[in-house]
Amino acid sequence: MEHLINLDKELFLFLNGLGSEPFDGFWKIITKQLYWIPFFIAVFYLVIKKEGFNVSFWRYFLSALFLPIGIFIVLFFYRSYYNDEIFLKKAKNVFVIILFLTVLLTFTDQITNLFKYSFERLRPCNNPEFDGLMREVITRKSFSFFSGHAANSMASTTFIVLIIRKYYKHTYLLFLFPLIFAYSRIYLGLHYPGDILTGYLVGGIFGFGFYKLYLILGKKYNF
Repeated sequence: MEHLINLDKELFLFLNGLGSEPFDGFWKIITKQLYWIPFFIAVFYLVIKKEGFNVSFWRYFLSALFLPIGIFIVLFFYRSYYNDEIFLKKAKNVFVIILFLTVLLTFTDQITNLFKYSFERLRPCNNPEFDGLMREVITRKSFSFFSGHAANSMASTTFIVLIIRKYYKHTYLLFLFPLIFAYSRIYLGLHYPGDILTGYLVGGIFGFGFYKLYLILGKKYNF
């Protein structure tokens, strides 16, 4: 275990050292969920389109981007294309996916916090071993193991990809999101590679587990 920890530290120093000051601002943007909102909206568009809503992408996107309830306004607008029974079934399916995703992220986030406060591993930016050796771009006082960014992004991506993969080609490209999103934590000096990889593993397991639960309950309650 000590050998693995040392390898983890060495790999962190190597990857963190690849960064340079001109790119620091870019990775500070990448690491914040707020700046990924257009991506999240686009993914959710794939979800509602999968349910058969014939929604113009740009009309949907602009509505969803500038109005907090824009997505639901768009769906309600397109209600005129369907009878009430069909519309309600499609809307229910979309709602169930949102509900599962919300519970999944809440569950994953709480498990991540449980591990962090159980192991109490110092973040690289707070580790005195790295004084003068690493690029410290951002500092945080919370603990490091394992990465919530990695776990949450992988859990949500796994869940969504498994749901929509048979409807779209190249759905696996969505996994670029957790890869880029979580790597930013190494670049900024907030996580070790081991934190990221463990987060990916945990998030992938939880995402797959919730997908299986979604299928089981879907058969039982017809959604």
